[in-house]
Amino acid sequence: MNLDITPSSQNAKLSAASIIGAVFGFSLIIGAVMLGTSNYRAFFSVEGFAIVVGGTLAVAFMSSEASDVFTALKSIALMFRQQEATHKNLQNELVDIIAWARLVQEKGMRGLEDEIGKKIADPFVKYGLEMVVSNYTPDEVRAMMETTAESTYERDTVPATIFMAMASHAPAFGMVGTLIGMVTLLRSIGDDMNLIAAALAVCLLATLYGVVTARLLYMPAASKVMQKQEGLRFRNGLIAEGMALLVANKSPRYIQDRLNSYLMPEKHHDMDIRKLDHIITG
Repeated sequence: MNLDITPSSQNAKLSAASIIGAVFGFSLIIGAVMLGTSNYRAFFSVEGFAIVVGGTLAVAFMSSEASDVFTALKSIALMFRQQEATHKNLQNELVDIIAWARLVQEKGMRGLEDEIGKKIADPFVKYGLEMVVSNYTPDEVRAMMETTAESTYERDTVPATIFMAMASHAPAFGMVGTLIGMVTLLRSIGDDMNLIAAALAVCLLATLYGVVTARLLYMPAASKVMQKQEGLRFRNGLIAEGMALLVANKSPRYIQDRLNSYLMPEKHHDMDIRKLDHIITG
């Protein structure tokens, strides 16, 4: 029986659509630059980049816990990974819950206690099985697991909140860079033209960097984090319901039909019914 039902983020497969989208987005900008000028170095400004990125990070650390900011920065990689709570994974988890129901029918809660002693990678599933064998009522198990799922959701969506804040701060610091460049530009009028050109570059490039990082980095990262956590919250709700049904000692066939309602109707027929029937009939 497969008990390691939730893959870790590190083992999640890369998302081809996300990678193609990122490449296409940056390619549009780079392509416009290449078509507009042959002086590509004119679009690189260390000062503008430092103002936008440095200022955005500074505000993030000032307004949030450092550990949350580091967690958010690490989760940028989630943009390029597939979601964990897919229909296939949900179906596999449904099969496991039905198998546990069959085990309870055959050996009682003692048999399920033996399963808990085995390696279960997912802490939410392990917590649910421990609640099942702890003599709680179905409603109590459902309430405790739903509370755990919601608190996990609230905690793990903090990076998305940080990203959205950074997305709003980045263009603002782009304007700061523009203002600094304009002041430098006005003070350089009548002096060396090279100084005027450098100041003008900082003016425009800081705004460019602010908009690009906000729209192509921080906002997509926030959306990806929310998408992942919404999927995991839905998945945890399915598991919570399954654990409550285990406590209620419902039949494997009833559990299958009840948990099937969590899936899209067209996905019901994708399940390996022969495998389920084998579990149910022994």
